[in-house]
Amino acid sequence: MLPPTRLWIRLSCRPRGDRGDVPGWVMVTVMTAGLVAAVFAVFREAIVIAVQNALDQVVSDTGR
Repeated sequence: MLPPTRLWIRLSCRPRGDRGDVPGWVMVTVMTAGLVAAVFAVFREAIVIAVQNALDQVVSDTGR
């Protein structure tokens, strides 16, 4: 049987394949947020008009 310190070292240095690629997911999330912000900055007026038109159609269809 291994002494506790050697067992701890052996377990802590073991590769962990089940953790996934956390830095990769962080990068994907940050880049996606950046792209959404950039698209919204460029097309803000068109997006606002499209959403207002869609909401106006929904409200007019319900009879309010």
